[in-house]
Amino acid sequence: MRRVLLLGKGGQLGWELLRSLAPLGEVIALDRRGNAVSSQRNGGLKIDTVLCGDLSRPTELETTVRLLKPDCIVNAAAYTEVDKAESVPEVARLINAEAPGTLARVGAELGAWLIHYSTDYVFDGTGSVPWREDDTPGPLGAYGQTKLEGEERIRASGCRHLILRTSWVYAARRVNFARTILRLAGQRDTLQVVDDQIGSPTGADLLADTTAHAVRAVTQTPELAGTYHVAASGETSWYEYARFVIESARARGWTLKVSADGLIPVPSSAYVTPARRPYNSRLDCTKLEKTLGLCLPSWKFGVARLIDALEPS
Repeated sequence: MRRVLLLGKGGQLGWELLRSLAPLGEVIALDRRGNAVSSQRNGGLKIDTVLCGDLSRPTELETTVRLLKPDCIVNAAAYTEVDKAESVPEVARLINAEAPGTLARVGAELGAWLIHYSTDYVFDGTGSVPWREDDTPGPLGAYGQTKLEGEERIRASGCRHLILRTSWVYAARRVNFARTILRLAGQRDTLQVVDDQIGSPTGADLLADTTAHAVRAVTQTPELAGTYHVAASGETSWYEYARFVIESARARGWTLKVSADGLIPVPSSAYVTPARRPYNSRLDCTKLEKTLGLCLPSWKFGVARLIDALEPS
C-alpha cells in the first residue's frame, strides 16, 4: 500500500482512522473544507495543494481523487443528521449515495480499493435477532434509505470494496451519548432514557483499528472483499448504557446529582422525532470475526475506557 486517501478526517471516526491507517502507507486526510494533512510528508504538516474533501461536490471530489491517485480510498464522511434528513432527503442522497457512487466509479477506473461505512439503519429494526449481512434491508427513513443507496452504487460499480456496517458509534472526541448523559447527570435529579432500542455502543477507535486490519487483509487476499458488520460484542439498551456510564463515572470520582437509580426507563414513544429509530440495532459480526480472525471486545470495555479518558467534574 503506497497511498491512502481518507475523507472525513475531522469526524469522530476520521480522527481515529488517521492514526490506525498510518502504518499502511502515506495517508492523505481531508476534511469537508479541503484542509489536508499527510501522515508522512513534512512530518504531517498541511498540504498546500487545493483539494476537495466535500462529498456534496462530487465533481470536484472526483478531480481530487484523480489527482492523488490513491491505492485506497477510505470514506469516513457521511450525512448523519437522521432527523434533518427527513426534510432534506436530496442533501442526504447527494452525500450518502451519489458521492460514494462517484468514489466507487473513479476507484474502479484507477484500480483503487474503496472502504465505506454504512449503518444498521439500512434494516427496519424489527425482531430481536442480530442482523446478518445478507438479511433483506428495509430502511425506515431518508437516512437509512440513502445509506442503502450508497451501498448499492458501490456494489454496482465493480470497484474493489469493503462496506463496513456499524452502529451506535462514539468517541472521546466531540459530543457523544456518554458525554451528554454525564453533563445532564450533573445538572438534574432524574433523567428519562429510552429502554426499548437495543444495540451495541461501538468505539470509533475499535472501528478504526478493525478497518486497518481489514484493509491489510483484503489487499493481500482480494477475494475477501464485500460487506461486513462491525460492532462491539454484547448488547444493551440506551437506558442500561446510561446506567453503566453513571455507575462507571461515580466509581471514578465524578460528582453527579443523578444516581443510577435516578434514571427512569421510558419507551421510544415518549420522544416524538421526525425520523423513526430502529428498535433492533443488533449486528451479527460472525462473518468478520471468522474471516479476519478478529475478536471484537465487549461494549463495556470500550465505554469504560471512554470514561477513563474524560475529565471528572
